[in-house]
Formats: sequence, C-alpha cells, structure tokens
Amino acid sequence: MLTNVVAVLLDGVHPFELGVVCEVFGIDRSDEGLPVYEFAVASAEGPILRTHAGFSLRTEHGLERLETADLITLPAGNSYVSRGYPPELLDALRRAVDRGARLLSVCSGVFVLGAAGLLDGRRCAVHWHHADELARQYPKAIVEPDVLYVDEDPVITSAGTAAGIDACLHIVRKEQGPEVANAIARRMVVPPHRDGGQAQYIERPLPRSPCDTVGEVLVWMEQHLDEEVTVEQLAARAHMSPRTFARRFQQETGTTPYRWILRQRVLLAQRLLEVTDETMDAIAGRTGFGNAAALRHQFVRSLGTTPNAYRRTFRGPAAGALGLTG
Repeated sequence: MLTNVVAVLLDGVHPFELGVVCEVFGIDRSDEGLPVYEFAVASAEGPILRTHAGFSLRTEHGLERLETADLITLPAGNSYVSRGYPPELLDALRRAVDRGARLLSVCSGVFVLGAAGLLDGRRCAVHWHHADELARQYPKAIVEPDVLYVDEDPVITSAGTAAGIDACLHIVRKEQGPEVANAIARRMVVPPHRDGGQAQYIERPLPRSPCDTVGEVLVWMEQHLDEEVTVEQLAARAHMSPRTFARRFQQETGTTPYRWILRQRVLLAQRLLEVTDETMDAIAGRTGFGNAAALRHQFVRSLGTTPNAYRRTFRGPAAGALGLTG
C-alpha cells in the first residue's frame, strides 16, 4: 500500500518537477475522502540546496528518510545529465529496490537511477532532448524516447516536466484506483490521462547531412510532397539506376526514400495543423496522403496521436470551434 512518499533532492533541483511531486503526494485532501500520504522532502547533499531557479531550499531530512519510504521520487535538476552523484544516495536507492520500494524519476532524475545501475535491462523514459545521451551513458538501458512514462515496476521513469504529472497519477491509479487518481487530477485541473506520447512534442526534422549525389533530388522531393513518386522516377532524376540510387540515398541520408518522404509529409502535416484552418482532407491532399483516413493512419503510427488531437493540443479549443474536425 502506498502511504509513505519522499522526494530526494540534489543541488540544482528544478522547482517545477519538485512541485509536481509535492502537488500529487504532499497535499492533505482528506476533506474530500482522498488518501493522505506521509510525505517528506529529503536532501542528498546537505540541509540547504540551491535550485535551478536561483533560490535555495532548506530540508529537515537527509538520506535516512529514504529507508522507510514506499515511493522515492527523483525530480529533475540542473546538470543531472553530466554530474556525479553521492555514493550514499546510490546505495540507498539500491537498498530501497531490494526491500520492495518503488522509485520514480521525473525527466533528468532518471540519470540518478542510471548511475545506481537500476536501468540495466529496463525500459525507461526521459525528455526527448536527453534520450540519446541517456542511451550513450547507460547502454544497458532500453530508452524509449517517444513515451510520456514507463512503468517497469519497481522503477517508473517519466519524460520532461508535465509528464511527471502523468507518471504520478499513474502510480496513484495503480495503487488506489482510478477514482482517486481522477479526483486528484480534477483538483489539479489536469487530464487524468493524456493520449499519445512525447512524439507529438519532439522537434526533429530530418538531419541535413551533406548529400553529394542525391541533394538535388531531396530538394525536388520536398517541393513535390503531394505527388506519388517511385524509386525508379527518383533514380531517373539523379541519372542513376534504381539500385544505385537506393544505395546512395541510404548512405547519404541514413534512411530509405520511402521513409524520408513519409517523415517529411508528416512534418508538413504538423505545420499545417498548427498554422492553418484547412480541413483534414485538404491537408491530406497537400501532404500526399490522399485522404483524411490515410493521413490519420500515418499520423498515429508516427506520433502516437490523431491529427485532430494534435491540432487541439497546439491550437487550443478554438480549433474545434472553427469546425476543423474533418
């Protein structure tokens, strides 16, 4: 049963990510019949800590507070990606797992878990901006850069900032049921569950690597995303055989012509959904998907959310009021 929760802090902690944990587990909502957690904030580096925002925090507890916690949370912090961690903290986290406690990281707090060896062989989440670095530092971890959180009980990891809310509510839902999680979410004025994952928030246009032989073809492809083209047609534009063109394309872009153009079409669809009032069929036509159903299929496959949901997220409720639900 989840009753005892602690947030363990290091120098440079981010106030927002700490605030997420405090908001979910540190507020007495017994007047609404909701569980009350025995919540505390503990320091791994002395009683006074600097925050990333320029002010300091004083804590009453040290690492001894972790020994009785059912859930230990690790909010993000400045330079967590590249700093070292106190061995006493890493030992305490390993002991916690051995005795059956859960660990939750928010954003870059996951690097502490990696340093403790607790990501080895486990799937994990982190803010997409740090995903490559996490995988580089801890190659035994299975990094999933597109999701909001991963539950590899007893280790739960979440992506950036607000994804910590998703992970905290997931733990409440898992331990105390959906009614409790939904009630806390209503008090916080947040959705109890968000559809899709991080993919819809990631800025990741395809890299512009030097393309000695297919560069002109790439420019042409970008200008004709609404047209159906074959490898044979592209090869002819490059004055190569299809086999040679496909090989050169892979060497110079790191992907196939089909995947390259598909990604560019999705990127264009994202931009049109964000900045225009065009219908789904019109956007599907401009991006080469043909119709709204095909656009939706590829959008969900690539980003884990629907075009309508994406538009609502990035344009707000006014998009629905404009009748943009085709």
